[in-house]
Formats: sequence, C-alpha cells, structure tokens
Amino acid sequence: MANVLTVKLSSQPASGVWNEKANISFEGDSVTVHLNGVMDVEQIQSASRQLLALGFRSFQLSGDDWGFEKQFAFAQGVYSPKGIPEVQYHSLSDEENKDLQNLIKISYWTRQQVNRTPEEMSPQVLAQDTADFIASFAPENVSFRTIEGEELLDHELVGIHGVGRGSVRPPVLLELDFCPDGWGDAAPIAALVGKGITFDSGGYSIKQSESMLHMKADMGGAATVAGALALAISRGLNKRVKLYLCCAENLISGHAYKLGDVLTYKNGLSVEIVNTDAEGRLVLADGLILASESGAELILDAATLTGAAVTALGEHYNAVFSFDKQLSDEILGFSKAENENHWPLPLEPFHAALAPSNYADTANSRPIKGGGPGGASNAAGFLSRFVAKGRRWAHFDLAACMLGSDSGYLSAGGTGKGIRTIARTLLEE
Repeated sequence: MANVLTVKLSSQPASGVWNEKANISFEGDSVTVHLNGVMDVEQIQSASRQLLALGFRSFQLSGDDWGFEKQFAFAQGVYSPKGIPEVQYHSLSDEENKDLQNLIKISYWTRQQVNRTPEEMSPQVLAQDTADFIASFAPENVSFRTIEGEELLDHELVGIHGVGRGSVRPPVLLELDFCPDGWGDAAPIAALVGKGITFDSGGYSIKQSESMLHMKADMGGAATVAGALALAISRGLNKRVKLYLCCAENLISGHAYKLGDVLTYKNGLSVEIVNTDAEGRLVLADGLILASESGAELILDAATLTGAAVTALGEHYNAVFSFDKQLSDEILGFSKAENENHWPLPLEPFHAALAPSNYADTANSRPIKGGGPGGASNAAGFLSRFVAKGRRWAHFDLAACMLGSDSGYLSAGGTGKGIRTIARTLLEE
C-alpha cells in the first residue's frame, strides 16, 4: 500500500506540542491513538473517523495492543458508503484472524445492503442477494425458495402481498434453510424473521419528504438477521436454522392497499388497516406464522419497526422485547459480550389488545401519529399475536440500524448493529 499511515495505540496521554487531552497525535508517517482505558472501543472509532476526515485512505495497524475488538472498532470507524480504505490489520492467532476478517466482511455487507439505493434494491434483489451471500459460507448446507407476487396469496401470505401489491416490482418471501450435515428432518432450533421493506413511502398514509428520505433503510431488519445467520455459520453453527425475509415496496398506486381494508391471515386473525405506514408489522406477521409452523423453539425477528423506539433509545441502542425474561436477559448479556448496545422495553400481554378495531380482530395500529403512547410496545404486542404459544420469542426494534448523518463514531447509513448479538444467541441456543 502506497502512502500508508501507521496507526499505534498508547495508554499514555499525548505529549510535546499536543494537548494531553488529544485523542490522536502525529509523528512522521505514524499516528498514535491515546486511550484512557475506559472507552477504548469508542475512542478508536472516533480516531479512525478523524483520520478518514483528514483524507487518509491506507492504514497499517502496528503494535501488540491491537486485540480483536480494537481492530474491529477501527474497521467500523473507517467504513464509508463512499469507499472503504485499505487496512493492513495486525496479526492475531489464525482462528482470530479468520473470525475478524469474516466479521468485517459480514458487517460491511450488512451496512452496504442498507445503503443501496431503493432503485437497485428491489424485493427480488434483496431476496436473491441474501440467499447468495449466506450460501457462500456453506454452499452444501443452504437451500432456499422464493414466493413472489400473486403466488403469495396461494400460500395465504396476505401481509406481504397486501403491502407490496402497490408496486410494479412484486413482493417476495424468501425462505432459507441452513441444515448442517446429519440434521435430517428434525425441526430447526431457531427461526429468524426480517422486515424487508426496500422502500417505504408510507402508502396512502404518506410520509413527509424528510421522513421518507432514509426509507431505503427500512429493509434493515432483513439485512440484520441475514448478516447474523452468515456470522453464526462462519463461527461454526452446527444447528438447523430457518430464515424468513418479508420483502416488499410500500408504494402508492391504484393497486395499493388502503385505509379500511381488512386482511385475514393464515392463522385466522383479521386485521383492519388504520395506517398504511404501519406496514412492517403486517409483513412480519406472515413470517412469524411460518416461523411458528417450522417447529422452531426459538423465534427472533428484527425490524426497523417504530419511530417510538428511536424516540425512547436514540440511535445508539436497539430495543428488545420479549415475554420471556430469561431470554431477554440472555440477549442483553450476549449484547454486552459482543460490544453492541441493546436495551429492553416493556412488553406485557395487554399490549396485544391496544389497537382495537370495530371491523376486525385487531387494527394494525391506532389512528393517531406514531400509534400513540407506547407505540413500540403496542407494535410488539401486535406481533405477539402471530407467534405460536410456548415458543421462546424476542423482537428487535432496530433503532440503531442506521444513522441519518455522520457521527463521531460511524458514517451515515447502515451500522450493522445487531448482527453479533443475534449470531451469538443462535450459537448459544
């Protein structure tokens, strides 16, 4: 690499002409990142963002202080949707080197999927790209099928069809099966469900322009569960897992679904549409029914579902909902171990009844902005209606899935937050 900047770490404050509070200091062709021993990962990401802003595009990490987490932090910080710089990482053990490279590859893929334009990221492209990417990690053990367009109605997948029918590009369900050698016909230990709304105009409950600008990222749940499964496979997953991606564009046309429509799902539950912008829960409902039918004891879904979760947690934490306190605690423990930020929000059985309807078993929301108070919990309660009783289920509302603009730690766009926690949950199941 030409014009390489050598990056070193130090636990000592900057000296000489540099302010002792400086995060970085330069000497010749090298830069030192000064760590305080408390927020090392955050400091490394902040330093890498500064170096990127200064125009550096080639780096070599030097010194034995560069452990696994610190190198991944540097990789996360220097990622940019405009281009990824060259980085020569510090050598670790063979196993750690392989894991680090896989984690970087998968996290970058997850972020790039979220960053792709809505024109190139159609429901069909999302489904096929996901299947191809996951299969690349275990080509002999991955199979998949897609159900598209009007064929969805033949399988009673009314949510995906209803939300996606307004677009000329057909909605798609991706069903992917990772089945290790020797597993046979035994039920999967887990099923993953991802919201894959490749663009969300809000439908007839149309969003304002500033709210719609970042809605190419509304397939972040699909990218996150796909990245998580790929990561778990790369780390030696030896249990069967099913993946369901619910992919559609929520657009306005003469064929689009409307306020006042009623959808009757495969499980017999009828849903009145009171807000066409509460579409994510409608497509996830199909996926959760299929996940339940698979026989999986553990069901995890992920979605950029509600603005209420962002209001509650900001852009730094993903929200976790579950009736199962033990499962929620396990997920939060895995999140901490994997250096990701997740936080529990309330979910009680009564939340499932907080979107009443005069015409159906339930409405898909409440006919007020954001679904009203407790909107994130009410959305999770709606989803709970489609999970078979007795299953261990958790819902991730991905408030930290993407950033609307650059921060001091990450670039604008997809963040990849959540893939490590969900992968760890699969591996520990």
